[in-house]
Amino acid sequence: MIKAVIFDMDGVMIDSEPVHLKLERELFRELGVEITEEEHMTFVGSSSYYMWEKIKERFNLKESVEELVRRDRKRYLDHVLSTGEIIPVPGIQELVKKLFEREYKLAVASSSPIDVIELVVQKLNLKNFFDMLVSGDYVKKSKPYPDIFLYTAEKLRVKPEECVVIEDSYNGVHAAKSAGMKVIGFVNPNSGNQDLSEADFIVKNLGDEVVEIISGLEEEKALK
Repeated sequence: MIKAVIFDMDGVMIDSEPVHLKLERELFRELGVEITEEEHMTFVGSSSYYMWEKIKERFNLKESVEELVRRDRKRYLDHVLSTGEIIPVPGIQELVKKLFEREYKLAVASSSPIDVIELVVQKLNLKNFFDMLVSGDYVKKSKPYPDIFLYTAEKLRVKPEECVVIEDSYNGVHAAKSAGMKVIGFVNPNSGNQDLSEADFIVKNLGDEVVEIISGLEEEKALK
């Protein structure tokens, strides 16, 4: 029985990946880091720590991983606070409300820091619909590892197999599948050419099809 639906944030709830990529490219230039766009896209959905650990090691940067993460996150938060640029993915607010009405437990599990997650759900007027907001900072290893999803399930008091995750990136889908959860892969063109083939279902919008998929999983479980 499906009891909980877990949402990624960047690329699923808000169209933030183009902004993240632009600001990261600016920081790469400041640090003298040369990374192809294709390689940059492989970090979509992963945590800041994961990305900067890889980059620091490869380019032998003198800055600590913590300093690099701090600069990266500050740049994004400053951008959002100065521009108010939080663009909801079409259909996300309606989807969250429909699932809430069906009494699923709802959570956000994002690699972003908790202050950004809280800001986003507040701006989208969705704060009261979520049981849990979880940052990748809460676990030792965030996406592409399964820890964040296992942690979220534990806090929601549900089993991994009772969860459906909605993700837009390879790293997120892989992490959720590794946690033993059902996954709906959302094709967001702004997230780049992501390999979502591990997902149980793939959708191109966040409309009623997502609700129908989750309802279908309920019926499938009931028949077993």
